[in-house]
Amino acid sequence: MMNIAWFEDLGKDDVGIAGGKGANLGELVRAGLPVPPGFVVTAQAYSYFLKESGLADKIMEILRSTDVDNNEELTKASQEIRELITSSPMPEALAKEILESYRKLSQRVGKEEEFVAVRSSATAEDLPGASFAGQQETFLNVKGDEVIEYVRRCWSSLFTPRAIFYREKKGFAHERVAIAVVVQKMVNADKAGVMFSVHPATGEKDKIVIEAAWGLGEGVVSGTVTPDHYVVDKASNKLLHKEIAVKEIMFTKDEKTGKTVKVKLSPERAKAQVLTEEELAQLAELGKRVEEHFGSPQDIEWAYEAGELYLLQSRPITVLYEKEAEEEEVSEAKEVLVKGLAASPGIGSGKVKVIFSVDELDKIKEGDVLVTTMTNPDMVPAMKRASAIVTDEGGMTCHAAIVSRELGIPCVVGTGEATKVLQDGMEVTVDGTRGVVYRGLTKVKEEKREEAAIVATPKIITATEVKVNISIPEVAPRVAPIADGVGLLRVEHLILGIGKHPMKFIREGREEELIEKIAEGVRKVAQPFYPKPVWYRTLDAPTDEFRGLEGGEDEPVEHNPMLGWRGVRRAIDQPELLRAEFKAIKKLVDEGYNNIGVMIPLVQHPEELRRAKEIAREVGLEPHRDVKFGIMVEIPAAALIIEEFIREGIDFISFGTNDLTQYTLAVDRNNERVAKLYTEKHPAVMKLIEMVIKACRKAGVETSICGQAGSDPEVAKKLVEFGISSISANPDAVQSIREMVARTEMRLLLDKAREG
Repeated sequence: MMNIAWFEDLGKDDVGIAGGKGANLGELVRAGLPVPPGFVVTAQAYSYFLKESGLADKIMEILRSTDVDNNEELTKASQEIRELITSSPMPEALAKEILESYRKLSQRVGKEEEFVAVRSSATAEDLPGASFAGQQETFLNVKGDEVIEYVRRCWSSLFTPRAIFYREKKGFAHERVAIAVVVQKMVNADKAGVMFSVHPATGEKDKIVIEAAWGLGEGVVSGTVTPDHYVVDKASNKLLHKEIAVKEIMFTKDEKTGKTVKVKLSPERAKAQVLTEEELAQLAELGKRVEEHFGSPQDIEWAYEAGELYLLQSRPITVLYEKEAEEEEVSEAKEVLVKGLAASPGIGSGKVKVIFSVDELDKIKEGDVLVTTMTNPDMVPAMKRASAIVTDEGGMTCHAAIVSRELGIPCVVGTGEATKVLQDGMEVTVDGTRGVVYRGLTKVKEEKREEAAIVATPKIITATEVKVNISIPEVAPRVAPIADGVGLLRVEHLILGIGKHPMKFIREGREEELIEKIAEGVRKVAQPFYPKPVWYRTLDAPTDEFRGLEGGEDEPVEHNPMLGWRGVRRAIDQPELLRAEFKAIKKLVDEGYNNIGVMIPLVQHPEELRRAKEIAREVGLEPHRDVKFGIMVEIPAAALIIEEFIREGIDFISFGTNDLTQYTLAVDRNNERVAKLYTEKHPAVMKLIEMVIKACRKAGVETSICGQAGSDPEVAKKLVEFGISSISANPDAVQSIREMVARTEMRLLLDKAREG
């Protein structure tokens, strides 16, 4: 078991060990970029702590009995869990290992005891694109033995109210999310901030957005300080636009106590421009290098100390918007009340509710406009109910702005006076595209938005289709304009979100209720994507995920649920469950949704496919006529006998590389001890994929991929070369994968022309 990993030993494939933040820092160090030195207390160390302390079951017991939509219950559960973690002693051997590593780090920089930043780095397996930004905690200017205390505080921050709520609403299993902790030399910044390598609100790839404030970057990231806002031309590094904010405070290290303090700035310095044009050009150049290295747009934290530029963090931008898909008109609202930064595009109308603390979150009802002093991650539960968000402070790169963009909620930040000008009960319209709040309500033309979602096409046309994986139906309208269809619609999150075992509905004679719930979820995706294809994967939840649901008490206890009773195996043994799924699909087909395809997971023999078709026919759903019918290729057996499946009759196949990799390599992808061995790029995995693509192309069967590997530009490039029909990526990766596909196709054409 690896408890400590140094940055130089980590790379982007080590998310399971170091979390996203730690893995990316290791990748930046390997690329020779200016990163302060440090190490990671791994996710395995956290798991070891939970095991030794016996807390895992206690934590899950508290979470299972908590209604996350009840703010009081959520807060209480969070406090109980965090107290359990921070009050439980760390295993002596682990504490010793962390302190020894801290002293080695101090010696590296020529100090006996160096100030460090202790930062949370969440990690999760098989999650769709999501932003964990700001959900866990960071502690600055930590020194000596107190590192141990702050590592435990980071662990406990995995269970802040906002983090619990976010995972529940995204359908992420709490036990599948672990946490690593980054311990990094502290940069005592003179100026710091955040940089987006593309414009985060408009999606313009030829612009870089930089936000900056005096002192540590904490003020910018948290939204406490409204930063300077700069837009730089990507090609020339020239400054195109700037907004110099009044930065009344800054965060810095108190030289006497060594702690982070908030300092009031003089009026002259508050109004002064933070970055010179030379510094902006230097930052932009570095931003381009980071984006090029990772192969996708990046959200980068940076700092200057004594004239030296350091990179503190880089992560993929979770959501980008296309201007064309977001244009809406404000037809009735005329009077401008406040202006700010356009942080999340779109238009929202409603009654104003002004709040100043998380204790007031219950004031926000469905459709209200949330107005607050500063963007605060704890407000996520209320943000989800809001039609729009307006803040006095904060910049485009603060946490709440990022989450607003992911949720698709219009957001205007940095207004300076919203909480004074906007009063409770006022009816307003928030234009998040232009950064303006108007008096009065505006009816957003939903039919115009739906039409745009249906007819909008990506700017880059590729022969290889680029589709999207969807777990949460609500994201469909936002990604429909940029994707060629849905290559994987997971039903698990939809059913698990109901909170009851699906068989409980059937046993209680409530099958119709279950059918309607499934149909409602699929309809939310099929409608905005119509007529683009939507491939629905039938239920594939392992027994351990079902056991926690009401009515799941009889689920078998399996030593390895990943190898157990799931996918088509359960469907054949419990045909009434698969029958209900097919009835839901039949209902949608009868409504005119002829863009739905069905794929059967975890097949290893054509007989399983044959039986699934028989069950479909029993409910009047005719495979190949009413719906396209396909299989997931997740087991080496299915790949090796793909010709037999083709003869049985399939319209398409889709690679589930997460399972195909673990079954090919005999590596449990949920086992931290062997996580370093897990890679979809293993030659054996790629050989199976290439073999299946060639056989299917010969037979005229469509091929796709919906596993995590589809979101990796390097793998996508190989798939295009193999001749795959489509690639289905996570929502945040669609654009970068499309660009990679286009470049690969052009190169293949060029190579062919040169050969000719």
